[in-house]
Amino acid sequence: MKDKKLHMIGNAHLDPVWLWQWQEGFQETKATFRSALDRMKEDDEFLFTSSSAANYEWIEKNEPEMFEEIKQRIAEGRWEIVGGWWVEPDCNLPGGESFVRQGLYGQRYFKEKFGVTAKVGYNVDSFGHHAMLPQILKKSGMDFYIFMRPNPQEKGLPGRLFWWESDDGSRVLTFRIPFEYCTWGKDIEKHVRRTAGELRPPFDELMCFYGVGNHGGGPTRENLASIRRLHADPRFPTLVFSTPNRFFAEISKQDLPFPVVHDDLQHHASGCYAAHSGIKKWNRQAENLLLAAEKFSILANWTTGQPYPEDFDRAWKNVLFNQFHDILAGTSLEEAYEDARNMYGEAMSIASRGLNYAIQSLSWRIGIEQEEGMLPIVVFNPHSWNAKVNVEQEVNKLKPDAVLVDEKGNQVPVQTVQSHATAGRNRICFIADLPPMGYRVYKIRLQKEKESFPTVHADNHSLENDRYRIEIDPSTGFLTRLFDKEKKLDLLAGPAARPVVIEDKSDTWSHNVLRFDKEVGSFKAKKVYLAEHGPVKSVIRVVSEYGKSTLIQDFTMYRELNQIDVHVTVNWQEQFKVLKLKFPVNLIFRKSTYEIPYGHIVRENNGEEEPGQSWIDVSGTHPETGELVGLSLLNDGKYSFDIHNKEMSLTVLRSPIYAHHDPAVPDEEGFYSFIDQGIQRFTYSLLPHSGSWETAGTVKRAAELNQKPVTLIETYHEGPLPQIDSFLTVNQDNVIVTVLKKAEDSDALIVRCVETNHWASSARIELPKWNRVIEADFKPCEIKTFLVPKNAEQPIVETNLLEWTDETDGEGIEEYGNPRLVNR
Repeated sequence: MKDKKLHMIGNAHLDPVWLWQWQEGFQETKATFRSALDRMKEDDEFLFTSSSAANYEWIEKNEPEMFEEIKQRIAEGRWEIVGGWWVEPDCNLPGGESFVRQGLYGQRYFKEKFGVTAKVGYNVDSFGHHAMLPQILKKSGMDFYIFMRPNPQEKGLPGRLFWWESDDGSRVLTFRIPFEYCTWGKDIEKHVRRTAGELRPPFDELMCFYGVGNHGGGPTRENLASIRRLHADPRFPTLVFSTPNRFFAEISKQDLPFPVVHDDLQHHASGCYAAHSGIKKWNRQAENLLLAAEKFSILANWTTGQPYPEDFDRAWKNVLFNQFHDILAGTSLEEAYEDARNMYGEAMSIASRGLNYAIQSLSWRIGIEQEEGMLPIVVFNPHSWNAKVNVEQEVNKLKPDAVLVDEKGNQVPVQTVQSHATAGRNRICFIADLPPMGYRVYKIRLQKEKESFPTVHADNHSLENDRYRIEIDPSTGFLTRLFDKEKKLDLLAGPAARPVVIEDKSDTWSHNVLRFDKEVGSFKAKKVYLAEHGPVKSVIRVVSEYGKSTLIQDFTMYRELNQIDVHVTVNWQEQFKVLKLKFPVNLIFRKSTYEIPYGHIVRENNGEEEPGQSWIDVSGTHPETGELVGLSLLNDGKYSFDIHNKEMSLTVLRSPIYAHHDPAVPDEEGFYSFIDQGIQRFTYSLLPHSGSWETAGTVKRAAELNQKPVTLIETYHEGPLPQIDSFLTVNQDNVIVTVLKKAEDSDALIVRCVETNHWASSARIELPKWNRVIEADFKPCEIKTFLVPKNAEQPIVETNLLEWTDETDGEGIEEYGNPRLVNR
């Protein structure tokens, strides 16, 4: 056995929040780090591995002497930084850019404070791992990855070690931890023995993780003595005190046949995709608000000189911290979500202030003529494409002869809808046609000649525009028809938007549950009626009840848009149940696609609960017409779905007990707090389409739903800016700009783009105000980052996700070589 080797990895899995609040996690971090440092003083061979920059920032700000001691041990090579992220997050639910920021803030912190960056990605306890992680890890300086969940009984893999590959071709050498990432007893013989049993020729080396974990702790004196005793025993492999870097360095030198896995790594704890609607919604809102704020803040900085906010990093760190795998997953104790709400609130307040400064600075410099009784409304588009979107705005009471016009004086259909104030105000809605990453001025003016605009054909049970007709059964409230008038086909295979109640006796994680399919009831319609009607949109409201719970669905059809928006209000008063909305589609030869962070994945229609982001899609062949059509289901705050044969389902909520973990059995007479009780609101959209989702604009429509246009009521004033303008354009529909921000190290502009359709493409990105052009070739689903210096004489440079090249990163990242110059 001594020709085989186990690398003994001393660690302490630190959950900063779980069955405790962050303040307790803070203290436990100090105690754990103190213990690891003490072991190093006692034992010259002991090595320690630890992740999560947030933990180190706590120590830096609270125990600076301990921080200096850690810094010294890192310099000696005895304390190893892994992970490279702010925390160990949930690895399914954060948006793509959040994973980038985990590395941006984590790796830069480690580089600044310790002079090192992590080379090994490290998420040992996260409940699944999305398929674009290899690219994000690789472009954040990490060539290796360590995880544990899903375990072998949950996900079959060809070995403990494998190349994990994402759609762009990026690969990281990945290791699945055997059995556990921590140990509980003083003597670790049983743990070492079972790990040794995993050694399979020609793979004669593995890592074995030890140390008390979850609530911290770390390796003990007894652990170290046990390792030395087992090392001396000829029945055991050679045991060496080691670190992940040392293990991967040794294993990479060997000519081993590592298999390749091109897939996501699922499923573990499928109930986490839906548990606690609040944290999911706050996360989606904060991510999108910060991204919009960054875009307009850097545009205002370059256009008007408005100072770029200095506190966006604090906001992002709040968001990143609360993406920790036991917070965002919904599995922590109830008080933790009060803390999370406050931290997300701080992040959104920072973003809102920054966004307001930016758009106020820009709009104040738009030349707007003086006209008696005229009210200008400036609408900003945060997206890199022309967006035609519904806009709603509260205004003062309108006079009877008020009309809405664009910057050229053309009348635009406008509709008065119910104000969010009970008196004294109007709320208007209109379809704004906005230039890419720019703005447009609309004006309410007094004008006797009013144009007449057609409306959606509507009654209490049906809505119809030029392309689609929907029908709702007044007795059930279900959507019974979605008819494509152009293709002359019905897209539904049965009642849709059907709210189904499902039994769910599982714990908060839903351990060992793959499907939620035991229906125990359905909401019954109490009212179905036409709630709004006008030249912009018409709305049928369906009010339904189940038990003590109510559900309101406002089905909204626009005259000019093909998507059907459904605004949902739920007052949920049930326990141990799941609420799903179901949509059967009339298609054969179906393909089901889910958005994942910075990408998408095709999955089987087997009814298993799956994680997704802002859209899923089923496309296929219509059985009667042979047409290739599909239905995309968009949302603004949900992450859990299933598709079983022809039926798509959106999981609205689950209501388990807070922080209930198997095998604990709740006391039938006990009093417990249940998740998702009370009122919540969200929006989903039905986007029927011809062809596939790639050509239907699904990605863009979902982004518009989540990152909405920003409106501002203005006044007349002189200014150098025109009444309609665009700051950035992209010439390819499948390449979108997701990020504009100030560079971390200069006043340069960072442009991040992603290819969305799995099509290799060449794209041209223009910044016309500054006469700058980026031309780049994209691999399928590739993420690219460009640094645009403010000095026009300096070239544009492609960087990695950390905004580094070899010239700016002291250690360098081999894949990037010399800085790549990109046009002007």
